Amino acid sequence: MSTSAEPRVSGLEVRSIDYVPLNERHGKLWHLGPLWFMSNAQIATLAVGLVSITQGGNLIWSLLAIVAGTVIGTFFMAFHSAQGPQLGLPQMIQSRPQFGYVGALLVWLFAYVQYAGFNVFNSSLAADALHTTLHGSVSLWVIVVTVIALVIALVGYDIIHRAERILTYTFLVIFGVFTVGVLVTLHYPPGSFDLGAFKWTPFLAQFGVVAGYQISWAIYVSDYSRYLPPDVTVRKTFYWTYFGSALGGIWLMVLGALLAAWSGKGFETITSINAAGDKVFDGFGAVVLLFSALGLVSVTALNMYGGSLTLISAIDSFKRVRPTLAVRLLTLGLTAALSLIGALAATSNFLDNFENFLLLVLYLFIPWTSVNLMDYYVVRRGHYAIAEIFNPNGIYGRWGWHGIIAYLVGFVCMIPFFSVGTLYVGPAARALGGADISLFVGLPIAALLYWLLTRSIDVAAETRLAEAEAEALERAAHEHREP
Repeated sequence: MSTSAEPRVSGLEVRSIDYVPLNERHGKLWHLGPLWFMSNAQIATLAVGLVSITQGGNLIWSLLAIVAGTVIGTFFMAFHSAQGPQLGLPQMIQSRPQFGYVGALLVWLFAYVQYAGFNVFNSSLAADALHTTLHGSVSLWVIVVTVIALVIALVGYDIIHRAERILTYTFLVIFGVFTVGVLVTLHYPPGSFDLGAFKWTPFLAQFGVVAGYQISWAIYVSDYSRYLPPDVTVRKTFYWTYFGSALGGIWLMVLGALLAAWSGKGFETITSINAAGDKVFDGFGAVVLLFSALGLVSVTALNMYGGSLTLISAIDSFKRVRPTLAVRLLTLGLTAALSLIGALAATSNFLDNFENFLLLVLYLFIPWTSVNLMDYYVVRRGHYAIAEIFNPNGIYGRWGWHGIIAYLVGFVCMIPFFSVGTLYVGPAARALGGADISLFVGLPIAALLYWLLTRSIDVAAETRLAEAEAEALERAAHEHREP
């Protein structure tokens, strides 16, 4: 197995996709709370709360759809978080036992597209916020945001955790005042709180986008829990991740729905935040936007960090990679460059179609999260031969047909239920008046099929192999040093 030893060189994190040995485990479990709170509590999340309002739903049912979608979607991503301390591995490399050494490229490709898509949106939004408050060209600010995010991602795991804690405390003050101001000073159109004005299509569209947004975090979570010691419990890891992410998501999505209902058809994220903030006191809108830009920089760094890990995993599928600091720097630089090019080339059309992007993310990762969680919690019950994950000829094979088949069948069964704005409406969704219930189709089908296909796996033998390799795994992690 390829490893590098020290977790940082001159303050920089060295480890990437490799196993984190027990003597390098550190951090506190509660740190997951502010990290996932602040990851969601940034103004890109506002856009997720607009869907129902823009499709003709009223405010009260939009808010209920946001809460319901968050409660359900966060449930899945938080269970992934517990995998990090137990396995000492980042999230996406854990797909190899289900999809195979090479077969996992299927989900890694989708994950990398997600990282890139979110970074284009986040850095563009941050640049707009800085342009509005500090002036200067949007292109210049896109470059500045990308460079700062790259530096944060390069330093790595610890500084990301620390930055998110500091931003959380500041957020509670600034956005606490802003939220009270929105609730007190803004007025909403007649019928906004009429429970009798329920419409299935905008409600399910809002629910689906919110659930998809929360599930989309599933590809990140173990990345930021893998340095924790393995004696933290699954239950507590789940709770800190779940409530941090859910509270941050609900707060910003609800704000988005409130601002959209108040602004009407003329809603624009930066303009509306600025105007609503100035209603609290003159100039407060600029304060909110400046802080929001910092939040977007931090989440852009998260995307670069995860994108780098995914890219290293993909390269390792073709050619064994020793995950050194140089490899981290190279893959982070490439990920940042792609994000920068995309953001500079982005048009208002892309930003307007962010809802469609979120839905596509939901569709792609529903069967993956279903397969991954079924494998971890039901089939193998957390017992993996970690050294074999890095062995191209190991017990998990090059192609994990159980996972691939379950994923593809789950995805195909969802297609008739897709409802992606003007892009595509499946026959089942059309029969339901445009309502999208694909989430409730893909999750159970992929999970059940994977469980049925894996009944022949000798989990006991894999567990014995894992125990036999455990000492060698720890020893290898210490012996391979960064030159």
